[in-house]
Amino acid sequence: MTADGPPDALPPLRLPRRTRWLLAGAVLLLVAAVVVDLVTGPGTTLSPVLAVAPMLAGATTRRARRPLVTGAIATALVAVLEVVNGRLPSSVHLAALVTVVAATLVSAGNVVLVAARERELFEVRTVAEAAQRALLRPPPEHLGPLRVAVRYVAAAAEARIGGDLYEAADGPQGVRVLLGDVQGHGLPAVETAADVLGVFREAARTEPDLGRLAERLDAALAGRPENDRFVTAVLLAVDGPGGRPGFVNCGHPHPLLRRAGRVTELVPPEHAPPLGLLDLLGGHYRVGSFDPGPGDLLLLYTDGVSEARNAAGRFFPVAERLAEVTAGNPEDVLDALLAEVHAWVGDAGLADDAALLALRWER
Repeated sequence: MTADGPPDALPPLRLPRRTRWLLAGAVLLLVAAVVVDLVTGPGTTLSPVLAVAPMLAGATTRRARRPLVTGAIATALVAVLEVVNGRLPSSVHLAALVTVVAATLVSAGNVVLVAARERELFEVRTVAEAAQRALLRPPPEHLGPLRVAVRYVAAAAEARIGGDLYEAADGPQGVRVLLGDVQGHGLPAVETAADVLGVFREAARTEPDLGRLAERLDAALAGRPENDRFVTAVLLAVDGPGGRPGFVNCGHPHPLLRRAGRVTELVPPEHAPPLGLLDLLGGHYRVGSFDPGPGDLLLLYTDGVSEARNAAGRFFPVAERLAEVTAGNPEDVLDALLAEVHAWVGDAGLADDAALLALRWER
């Protein structure tokens, strides 16, 4: 970054419309103050208000040149008003001049400081986006008989990655799909998600049994040193044409199957604990099955969607809204659902990360 401002790598500065109107109003007031000063005669002056000019200029740019130039113009106007208002003591004009110069320097310094911090934030976000691409790889659009789409929305405005995870891949054992939610937030949740995805990507290629695959993920989590995190998850297996897809639910919200406009929950044959808690809570991972047909759509989602609240405190009705969505392909279905979620929570925003994965049987 140069002394004049940040490099062009930063995105352009965009001010909200309300902010632009407020700044325009302030500029008009400044112009009016100068005009009033000129017409009221030599006995009064409003020149100190010109110190606001470089402050306004600094609010609209990432480059120090703009407040410096504006400050120079304001200083020249102070000199003009000093000539017009010759009856006033020199101390008044000197105070106005010092005020404008000081405001100019402060504004320029603030622009440089803010630009440096924005550059640091931009670099951090760039690294986070690269980490997300490495950890949460976009799935292929087509996997075996399936058309696949996924969407991930972080609850924090500046976040790019969190504890929700997903993967969909076609390997020697058939199509394997995972969607999960790590308990907790922050870097430890991201590390846990990375561990789960690493084990899944290896085991999905070698483990034909979906229940055993879930057990391997559970064992990997339970074996982590000082591990106190668990993962709710849904695993799906589609082994080939004519085979019944299987699913395992590890303490996760039930998947939703949409068929001919009707939505039903895929309830597992036996409720099982989240990954990482099997030894502690007992039980085992039983595989359920279902019979999809061409055009059927399966929705997997995390509780950031189902627990999104509106102003009245009501949860988002995922099944009801999925039935109302008229779109057919998974991408449009997820976009429509996310638009509904954002409208549901309003200005409050999401309280938790949200991941959605949709699968449609093409044949």
